[in-house]
Amino acid sequence: DAVPPLTKGGRGDFGTAGDVQLQNPQSPFDKGGSESIWPRCDVIVGNPPFLGDKVMRSELGDEYVNSLRQCYEGKVPGGADLVMYWFEKARQQIESAQARAAGLVSTNSIRQKRNRVILEQIIASTQIFNAWSDEEWVNDGADVRVSLVCFGESATIHLNGDTVGEIHADLTASEAGNSMDLTIAQPLEANKKRSFFGLCLAGPFKVDSATALQWLQRGGNTNQRPSSDVVRPIYNGNDITKRWAGNWVVDFSGMEMLDAADYLEPFAYVEQTVKPTRLGNREAVRAEKWWIHGRRRPELRAALKNQTHYIATVETAKHRFFVRFPVEVAPEHSLIVFPYGDFATFGLLSSKIHAVWAVAKGGRMGLGNDPRYNSSMCFETFPFPNDYGFDLSPAELTEQFPAIARAAEVLESWREAWLNPAEWVDWVSTPPEVAVGLPKRVEAKPEHAAAWKKRTLTNLYNEMPTPFRLRQEALDTAVAQAYGWSDYSAEMPDAEILKRLLQLNLARCHD
Repeated sequence: DAVPPLTKGGRGDFGTAGDVQLQNPQSPFDKGGSESIWPRCDVIVGNPPFLGDKVMRSELGDEYVNSLRQCYEGKVPGGADLVMYWFEKARQQIESAQARAAGLVSTNSIRQKRNRVILEQIIASTQIFNAWSDEEWVNDGADVRVSLVCFGESATIHLNGDTVGEIHADLTASEAGNSMDLTIAQPLEANKKRSFFGLCLAGPFKVDSATALQWLQRGGNTNQRPSSDVVRPIYNGNDITKRWAGNWVVDFSGMEMLDAADYLEPFAYVEQTVKPTRLGNREAVRAEKWWIHGRRRPELRAALKNQTHYIATVETAKHRFFVRFPVEVAPEHSLIVFPYGDFATFGLLSSKIHAVWAVAKGGRMGLGNDPRYNSSMCFETFPFPNDYGFDLSPAELTEQFPAIARAAEVLESWREAWLNPAEWVDWVSTPPEVAVGLPKRVEAKPEHAAAWKKRTLTNLYNEMPTPFRLRQEALDTAVAQAYGWSDYSAEMPDAEILKRLLQLNLARCHD
């Protein structure tokens, strides 16, 4: 429904100086099935509703969402937040000379890939002339972070209160004549299909350690196979940034029901706990194949087939760090997975050089304003050193980048010793776990349990103790040398690192 204008003019056309008309925009979509008509005005100002892509249907209904997306097909990506339809409608008004400028509020997720397309369209047809990229916003109990964006006609350009030359689609800026627009970095062919989301369960497939170990111990399956075929430890983001919660996952992968049912106890558990939650699922395949994960990631499974380890990072986290896991451990969907376990790749990803690029390209998310790792924007655009090749074997990569591999192994070893001091913990494993090659689990000794619980990766990177910082800097230096940056030091500004990586990305795109 239409919202009354903030101020009302007479004719509805452009006013003169001192008589500027503001229009608080109504919905961009008419419930009759077409774009709504906005009156002609000077400036559009609004605070459109904040609804993410995944909650639009539950709040607005399938009919409205389907009609809205059909109406804006080719203009607004299907995965965009609801607020972006207001941005696109306002852009159209400016482009058709029905308005001169607009100022709208969005959550700071506007800088994420699925929404940024609209800002790119705005820049292509006009300009962003004023923005506050990341601000706190508290209203009616909603505590979020927002971006305030003004676009259209203006002789001056400001970002976060400072005069700048131009504002880019990621709400960063460059000085006039010295453009460094990271949004122009392109995905590199060599990097495509080299990273994956973890498993999307779409149901309560997890069990605690006690239950899983009982299944492994008892066996008794009618196919004479061990339960470890379909039950293994699983890690999500919190398990990495804090401590492992001790969860295991039942994973029948692509099995047909008849084959899955032969794993008696795991299947009975899934039938009792998962099946009731999946039978009414709006996705027919999830209702029909209720014993299989919602997204079983066949491409990831294929990529891990001949690996012993993989590398993972948390999609949204305060610090951008990477961990190595044995392939026997399952990654959940909040993790981005790289199917390479060698220390050279681990070192390149763990370096400051990659972290600076990832934070700048991925943007931030949520109330905590945490960096977000987007594979297509952070990883696929990242230019690795010239001699790096994803198809090289771990031994070949170690031989190609020995200094990086050594520094990365030293860093991981020191980090592991800090997380789990030898005198504080025991490493345990049951015979069934040993038999199938599952890694040992760490348990804190009772007298050290409280202190051990505080030894998390988040706290390590918060504190950055000197021995760890020095090892990180040694790794960063080894990586910089692989790029041929003989002038690199820990004090090199992030802007200089980004400039060099952007130049390398663009050069690769034109090779």
